[in-house]
Amino acid sequence: MSDVQPRVRFAPSPTGYLHVGGLRTALYNYLFAKRYNGKFILRIEDTDRNRYVEGAVEKLIESLKWCGLDYEEGPGKDGGYGPYIQSERLSIYKEHVDKLIENKHAYYCFCTPERLEALREEQQKLKLPQAKYDKHCLELSEETIKNNLESGMPYVVRLNVPPGLRIYIKDIVRGDVEFDSEVVDDQVLLKSDGYPTYHLANVVDDYLMGITHVIRGEEWLSSTPKHVLLYDYFGWRRPQFAHLPLLLNPDKSKLSKRQGDVAVEDYRDKGYLKEALVNFVALLGWTAGDDKEFYYLEELTEKFSLERVNKAGAVFNVEKLNWLNAEHLRKKPKDEIIDMLKKEIASSEYASITFTGELLNQIVDAMLERVSFVKEFLTKAEYLFKDFDSYDEETVKKRWKEDSSLLLKKLADKIEAIDNPLKEDYEHALHQVAEENNVGNGKVIHPLRLAVSGVGGGPGVFDICKIIGKKNVLNRITKAIEILK
Repeated sequence: MSDVQPRVRFAPSPTGYLHVGGLRTALYNYLFAKRYNGKFILRIEDTDRNRYVEGAVEKLIESLKWCGLDYEEGPGKDGGYGPYIQSERLSIYKEHVDKLIENKHAYYCFCTPERLEALREEQQKLKLPQAKYDKHCLELSEETIKNNLESGMPYVVRLNVPPGLRIYIKDIVRGDVEFDSEVVDDQVLLKSDGYPTYHLANVVDDYLMGITHVIRGEEWLSSTPKHVLLYDYFGWRRPQFAHLPLLLNPDKSKLSKRQGDVAVEDYRDKGYLKEALVNFVALLGWTAGDDKEFYYLEELTEKFSLERVNKAGAVFNVEKLNWLNAEHLRKKPKDEIIDMLKKEIASSEYASITFTGELLNQIVDAMLERVSFVKEFLTKAEYLFKDFDSYDEETVKKRWKEDSSLLLKKLADKIEAIDNPLKEDYEHALHQVAEENNVGNGKVIHPLRLAVSGVGGGPGVFDICKIIGKKNVLNRITKAIEILK
């Protein structure tokens, strides 16, 4: 790493939501900036007006902030390089396009959509490796161009890619990459609506905003030859490039919305913790070089380096994300977990019920090792919050014996005689019943669990009894005896 203070940017298009791939790009830029005391900049690339979604910018910023990735410069935070929204910079792009045209590095193209389609079909028939513009308008005379412009004929401006050129790119992740200009199209730089394409706008903005490192997804690697040509044409120093590996589904296909949730909002709404999602996404293509997998954002900042980003695609493993969510949840202060549980209850069917802080504390103690999400305190142990009328059939077959009703009736009698029983009181009463009836403790524990929870697993049965209270324990034992006999 040089002594130059890095300036990096995350430059999403406002098309609806923050993709987890976008989050990974934003995170790596953020970590790199923080690690080397640089600046993390947010720029909105909204020049494709057909894909623009109203309100998407606000959602993007909200998602980034939720993840803890706050930017130093960007919309609403002018650092002297704004505006940071590309649709507000159109005159800047026009000025730079005019310079390219003047120096013969770009040219006007007046070809109709019909001609371009016919050209594409012809190239397909010839089975050419890729469709490319044929430079037809490069040969137009100055007079023809002047007349076309004066008559208001629609046009675009194209990059003039010279033939027979070898284009070399040094990439921090990929190493040395080489392209032949024969495979590089004369890319449209300025569209007929006056808006620039991504290729022009991102190069101009990166230079004018002092971006030192361009950290982005692998899908942009094939476009980089066009970008470095523009840097060279303008006489600008190239930034350092780092192209991140693709995110893959378990079947190694590219991660896409068609195969599941890919938006940060989706994971937030499903109850994933921001700490877990950021931890998980950081490990999609990067490792610190040790076996550690649990990180907080501050630790990632201390350890991150682009040199340890992998070339190979990274598999999005939801099971690992779930495991990390459980680990992060268990390491949170209990007060914070209780506050989250209160919010979960407030939006549930139990919203009208008042749960004391002491009771919620007991529920968290009993269930924390058994849940991966806060909502699972409710879904995995409904019996702690409400009564039930059914019992797990497999558990009934396995655990409810001929003498279960009699043993539970004797246990109920002992519990009835105890004022405000503690967890230990329930346990002591059960041991007495087992001993007095010459049976193992399991002969009483299993039917008791079935009676008070309706299922065969869960937290300790004496924890359940303490949480639901003496009255509910006795009522549920009575009900079980009546139904299961």
